[in-house]
Amino acid sequence: MCINCGCAGTGAASALHVHEHAHDHDHAPRAVRVEEDLLAKNDRLAAGNRTRFTRAGLFVLNLVSSPGSGKTTLLERTLRDLGPQLRFAVLEGDQQTSFDADRIAATGVPVRQINTGAGCHLDAHMVAHGVEAFDLPATDILMIENVGNLVCPAGFDLGEDHKVALLSVTEGEDKPLKYPQMFEAASLMIINKLDLLPYLDFDVERCKDFARRVNPRIAILELSCRSGAGLAAWYDWLAAGLAQKRAARE
Repeated sequence: MCINCGCAGTGAASALHVHEHAHDHDHAPRAVRVEEDLLAKNDRLAAGNRTRFTRAGLFVLNLVSSPGSGKTTLLERTLRDLGPQLRFAVLEGDQQTSFDADRIAATGVPVRQINTGAGCHLDAHMVAHGVEAFDLPATDILMIENVGNLVCPAGFDLGEDHKVALLSVTEGEDKPLKYPQMFEAASLMIINKLDLLPYLDFDVERCKDFARRVNPRIAILELSCRSGAGLAAWYDWLAAGLAQKRAARE
């Protein structure tokens, strides 16, 4: 069980606190602490995924966010714009339905849907099986769209090169402080839906400051999939990451 939210799945490091009263006059509480590293198996599988991806020269991103931040729309726009130049594959994570995978399939890019059921995140085991449908050596970039959740996916290594955290301007600029583990784990934060800023009270600079308090090394991009603003910088970031991955392999 995931200790972050209680869903069906493994959690990070489980700590069970049991308080008992001694059968004496002072009734002093006695705490029994039981700890298990439930992520050990996931970490081993993630290491195997990473080795497999590196051998294939594959640049792998784990897209994480709360529901509705625009992950699928960003993927659609990216695949349509860069598809003629780069070879993509996509893993789509959702509790139910294949709606997002259907949208990705319409771009012509290979896609595999992973439904987690009661689970609130993807894990390394799911990814290992999910990529079996792809020709990895013939792929440049693997995009993993995680289940919409800013809590549990932060603790699960999938074998990716980077976690990319999306935050929509409709969500509030305080998300990095409310969900620090996610933004600490991310290499890049994308502030999405800039076209909506005129209608909102979202403070972009405040949001960026909050993210850097949590993670001083985090890179930050601002963009709008609707207007296209900022997409060039995102595409440059992808190209640089792929080139770095290929150079490291060679």
